This record gives sequence, structure tokens and C-alpha cells, in this order.
Amino acid sequence: MQNDGSPSGQRLELERGSVAWTPCHIGSGTRIGENCSIGALVHVGREVVLGDECRIQGGAYLADGCVLGDRVFLGPNSTLLNDKYPPSGNPLQWQPAHIHNGAVIGGGATIIAGCSVGQNAVLGAGSTLTRNIPDNEVWAGNPAVFLMMRNTYDEKQLQLKRESTTSEEK
Repeated sequence: MQNDGSPSGQRLELERGSVAWTPCHIGSGTRIGENCSIGALVHVGREVVLGDECRIQGGAYLADGCVLGDRVFLGPNSTLLNDKYPPSGNPLQWQPAHIHNGAVIGGGATIIAGCSVGQNAVLGAGSTLTRNIPDNEVWAGNPAVFLMMRNTYDEKQLQLKRESTTSEEK
């Protein structure tokens, strides 16, 4: 990573076509995939793995050891934890969160240590995840519960896009 001392809010070019926006923290031993974007005020802990094409919005927090697959989206101020009984201070007890390929984490969501979000799953904004989300499911709430399947979510999103395009044409 190159940091030329640029003022806050500047784009930092990372390896493999990835970028970060200052100020942000990227811990030692972190591996960042191709074409990732890391927003301002993001904290990426040590030994974190980011797959290819991850999008991490501003203010997100990724604890040491968390793993993101490819094409993961983390909304603003989302939090991925690794310590079920803080502050243990003992990395041997940590259970980092794991977010699988294509998953979407809404803004302000919290993922408790040891939880995983399945492939193409969605965790709604402001939710607290206390157990694993299976592949292709949409969960939300505090604690998060199942709402629908991902294909239904995608259909609703597409319908909203159609409606907004139609209203713009009027």
C-alpha cells in the first residue's frame, strides 16, 4: 500500500486494482483481493482476508481474522466481531466472522463472533446476527431471523428499479 501523506478523503491505490479512501486502517497480514474498495473510516483488523471485488462502505469494522469471500458488500457502519467473551485478549479464543461469496450486509448490522453468512445471503440493515445464515437466505432483526429467500429479495429489488424508472419517465 502506498501512502503519500495525502489529506483525508483521498483515494489510495492498493495492489491488484483495489482502492481505499483515507483515513482508514488496514491491519498487518491482511490480504486484499482484486478490485476491492475500502471506504473512509473503515477499520480492517490484522490477518483479515478480503476476496475479489469486495465493497466495504465507510465506518465498517472488521475484527482480526475475519474472512470475506468474493463480491461481498458491507454496508456503512457494519461490524464483524471475533471475540464472544470480550475482552479476552487471547487470539486463541477468537472466532472470526466468515462472510461467503456474494453476501450482502446492510448498514449498521452486527455479526457476532463465530457467525457466518452463507453464499448470496443478505443480512438486513441494523440487524444483529447471533447464528449462521444459510446460503441464499435473507435475514433481519435483533436478533436476526429468516425473512425470505434471496430470489424473492432480488425480485423485489428489480421491481423497485422498474417502478423508479417508470416514474422518472413521466
